[in-house]
Amino acid sequence: MTQQELEDVYAALAHRIDAVGPDNCQLFLAKLSLLLAYENGDAEKVADCIDAAAASLSLRDI
Repeated sequence: MTQQELEDVYAALAHRIDAVGPDNCQLFLAKLSLLLAYENGDAEKVADCIDAAAASLSLRDI
């Protein structure tokens, strides 16, 4: 994926998050995550991505 494609994906995601609204945002992101995980087809890579996303938030006790 090119840098421009990644930016386009980010923009589309931001737009859709705004469109679904705060009441549906968490459900939307959960469904999107599961769809992308299924499309990816590699459970280990998906688990690594989950860990990387959480680590980038500097969360405690996860």
